[in-house]
Parts: sequence; structure tokens; C-alpha cells
Amino acid sequence: MPTPFTPISIRSLEISNRLWMSPMCTYSAAATGDATASPTDFHLAHYTARAAGGAGLVMIEATGVRADGRISPYDLGLWNDAQTDAFTRLAASIRAAGAVPAVQLAHAGRKASVDKPWLGGDPLDADRHGWNPVGPSPVPFPGHPEPAELTVTEIGEIVTAFAESAVRARAAGFDVVEVHAAHGYLLHSFLSPASNTRTDQYGGSFENRIRFPLEVIDAVRAVWPEEQPVFLRVSTTDWIDENPDDDRSGWTVDETVQFARIAAQHGIDLIDGSSGGTEPAPIPRNRDYQTRNSARIKAETGLTVAGVGRINDPAWAAELVADAHVDAVFLGRPLLRDASWINNAATDLGQQPRYIEQYDYAL
Repeated sequence: MPTPFTPISIRSLEISNRLWMSPMCTYSAAATGDATASPTDFHLAHYTARAAGGAGLVMIEATGVRADGRISPYDLGLWNDAQTDAFTRLAASIRAAGAVPAVQLAHAGRKASVDKPWLGGDPLDADRHGWNPVGPSPVPFPGHPEPAELTVTEIGEIVTAFAESAVRARAAGFDVVEVHAAHGYLLHSFLSPASNTRTDQYGGSFENRIRFPLEVIDAVRAVWPEEQPVFLRVSTTDWIDENPDDDRSGWTVDETVQFARIAAQHGIDLIDGSSGGTEPAPIPRNRDYQTRNSARIKAETGLTVAGVGRINDPAWAAELVADAHVDAVFLGRPLLRDASWINNAATDLGQQPRYIEQYDYAL
């Protein structure tokens, strides 16, 4: 019976525990100049502190594979060599603090080009470093401008961009790369019929809607070392079909289970189960609102699965892992509040914290 502090092996990679830092945007990269979209001293301190605080794996926030693939002008990106150099320093610092360095590769699609959330998160125009968003169809996210419908050629260019960013991520020293197909961003917007109204090979049927995400997975897996893992973050549901008062159709848990099986055949090693984001929809407040979907994916597919969402109690995290609902836990807000939450959780659960040597000798 594993605990959150039992090591886990995925391909040839061993991760020291099963409590990991979830990718969370900090909107703290430079918007212009030579350092555009590169990690800063803030990112170095922020992520290294969580690694030193006991995380087994630290997942860097959504990192754009193209300039127009960022959520905001202040997000990280990995589409040129100067950015690769800055990420190299960040990955090395995370590793030195005891955690596995990982990075999430993303394209924001129709939800791109917005301001920092604490400044309102409104869409930005060109005068404020914004750009025109793109999507599977000219269906805007509420309150956002209409996205340009991607052509088949442009879809291929984005597939290539994901692969090129994966090559840079490996050159920078990351051991895990995660493909972001959740929260209403580009790959998720192709999956969901709420945002994808295409009538070509990328729209309509389930098989067509998963085509572009699978092309991205194939392209990333082709350039990523065979011995290293590739993760996939998915929204397990849009929360549309669960609402009896909503007559729209969205992405569902049933489809996620099917997609997870197929994604594994294409080389995905772990399903990171989140939810929502395609369209505004009511989301339950109970603590297992997301983890129950992740548990279902694991039970029905046998795949390695991580849970995320409202996991702020060490005992709850331990129960999820010990009862095999999930194999690992991604933590978000708890780690924003306390960089050492995981080491403190180890103490609470009667386990040995993992202090870096600079701290351990003084305790």
C-alpha cells in the first residue's frame, strides 16, 4: 500500500515521492525585449523554494510553444534559444533542490492575449502587447474576441511548434514534459464540441476532435527520449452535460476515458486530470469533484493517473494514494500559501521530510 512518500517509477525516471507541484501561471515574465517570455529571478526563487520544500516533481507553469500561444504577454515561452538558456538555469536549480524538473507545454488558443488576472484578465489589444487569438472555429470564449479559425496548414505548424519546444525543454534539462490539453486552451478547444464546430477532419466526430491533440502527442513523443515520460493534462469534463438546464454538448468523462486509452497507445505515460474551462459552467464544491473523475480513469484504464483540485489536507492526499484512487497528487494553492507544505505534510503523516542539506544540518 503506497503512501504519498513512496517513490514512483515512470519509464526510467524515479520520482522520490507522489506529492508534486501543479503548473500554475504566475504572469511574471517580461512582455517585451530580449528576455520576452523567459524565466526571471522570480521564477527561480518561486520554483526552487517548492523543490526545497519537499516536492517530488515541480511542474513549470503553462509555457507557450509560440508567442501567440501564451495566455498573456507575461507568460513563459520556449520557442527560441535565448529562452532555452534561461530555462536551463531554472531546471538545474529545481534538480539541485531535490525535485524532478518538469515543464508544461501549451497553446492558449481562443483564450490567449489577456491581461494579468489581478489586473482584471481582460483581452488585450495590440497597443497593450496583445494579439489576435486563434481556435478550431470562430467561436469566442465569452467576453473574448472571435478567434481566427485555424487552417489545416496552421494546425500542422502548431504541431511542429510543440515538437520544437519539447526539443528545447530536453536541452534545458527537463526530465518530464506535459502536453496541456485542458482548461479551454487550444487542444482542449478541439476536443470539445462546445468550441469545435469544424466540418473537416478535425471536427465533428470523437475521432476527428481528438486528431489534433494526438498529432501533438505523436510529435512530442517522437522527439522526447524514449526513457523519459510524457504527461497529458486533460479537463475530464466541461461540466456542461452534468447540468440538466444546459442544452449544449461538451467534453465528457466518458470521452476522457476513451481518449486516455488512445493517448496511452500514442506514448502518454500519465494522465493529469483537471476539469472545466471551455465554457462557463457551474462546478461542484465538494472536495472530490475532480479526483473522482481521475479515479474513474485509473479504474477503467489501468493507466498511471495524477489527481488535482482541492487537495489541501495531508490525510486526504494520503487516502487518495493509499486507496489507489490516483498514483500521485498535484498540489496548487497549498503550495502557493506554503512552499514547505509537503515537508510539513510528511511530518504530519509520520514520514521523513526531505530537507536539502543546507537546511537539514541545522534542524
